[in-house]
Amino acid sequence: MGKTIDVTALGELLIDFTENGTSTQGNPIMEANPGGAPCNVLAMLKRLGHETAFIGKVGDDMFGTQLEGALKEVGISTEGLIKDKDVHTTLAFVHTFPDGDRDFSFYRKPGADMMLSVADVKENLCTDSKIFHFGSLSMTDPVCEEATLYAVKKAKEAGAVITYDPNLREPLWESLDKAAEKIAQGMELCDVMKISDNEIQWFTGEQDFETGVRILQEKYPNIKLLLLSLGKDGSLAFTKNAKAFVPAVLRENTIETTGAGDTFCGCVLHYILENGLKDFTEAELTEMLTFANKAASLITTRKGALRVMPTLEEIANS
Repeated sequence: MGKTIDVTALGELLIDFTENGTSTQGNPIMEANPGGAPCNVLAMLKRLGHETAFIGKVGDDMFGTQLEGALKEVGISTEGLIKDKDVHTTLAFVHTFPDGDRDFSFYRKPGADMMLSVADVKENLCTDSKIFHFGSLSMTDPVCEEATLYAVKKAKEAGAVITYDPNLREPLWESLDKAAEKIAQGMELCDVMKISDNEIQWFTGEQDFETGVRILQEKYPNIKLLLLSLGKDGSLAFTKNAKAFVPAVLRENTIETTGAGDTFCGCVLHYILENGLKDFTEAELTEMLTFANKAASLITTRKGALRVMPTLEEIANS
C-alpha cells in the first residue's frame, strides 16, 4: 500500500507580528500573521495539490487557537498538532526594512514549540509520508531536539526523502558555535537541503558560494540535491553531476520577503514529488528553479505567507 501523505513537516508554528501602518498616535500597528517556516512550506505544497501534515506544539491560548484554525483553513492536517496548557505560543516580532529584508525578535523562553517531546510525536505521520521536512529551530533546546531526531529517524527508516532548511535565527541559539554544531546534525541526516546565501557563508567560512557548496558536498555526501537561495540575486541548485543558476523574478510591488524562502522550498519539494529524487540534469534543475523563483517572487507582493500562497495558475502566468 502506498503512502498517503506527500509531505510531513515538523517544527515551529508561531505568530509573526508584522508592521502594518502607524496609529494616529504614531505607534506601529502590528498584524498577527500565522507563521513558522515548516507550515509555510506545507501551505505552498497544499496549494499545489499535495496532502500535508504538521507535527508541532502551540499554546492552549488565543494564538494557538488562531494557528490551529489557519492550518485547517488551508488544508494542512492538524493530527500532529499538540496544544500545551502550561506554555504559551511562541511569538515573533518582524521589523521590515525599506529593501524588504527583516529583523526578528522572539518571545520564546520557553515557547510551546520548544516543548514538543518524543511522546508528542505521532509516529504514523513520519512513517506514512513520502517526504519528511524539518529545520533547525526545533533543535535549539534538548526536548524538541530529541523529538526532531526521533521523528527524522522514524521517517528515514520508513523510506521517506528527508529534506532540511537550516533557517538560522541567531537570537534563538545560546551561541553560534552551538548553532553550527546542531545545524550540522541536520546536514548529516538529509537528502535535500535548502540553504541561504548568508547561511552558507557563515557555516563554511567561505564568501564564494561555489567553494562553500563544494565543502558541503564533500563533507555531507548524503545530500543528493543542494539548493542555494540568493534572495534578489536568484537561486542555484547542485547535484553531484550538475548545477544550474536562475535569476530572481523581481517585482516592483514587493512588500516584504517573509515566506519567500519557504515558498521556494515548497515548490522544490513539489518538483521532487512530481519527478522523484534523482541526479537531475542541468535542464531539470533550471526548470525546478524557474518555477520556484516565480512562486517566491509572488509571495513578496503579499502580506504574510501561510494563507496567501500562489496557485499553480498564478505561478505559470507570472
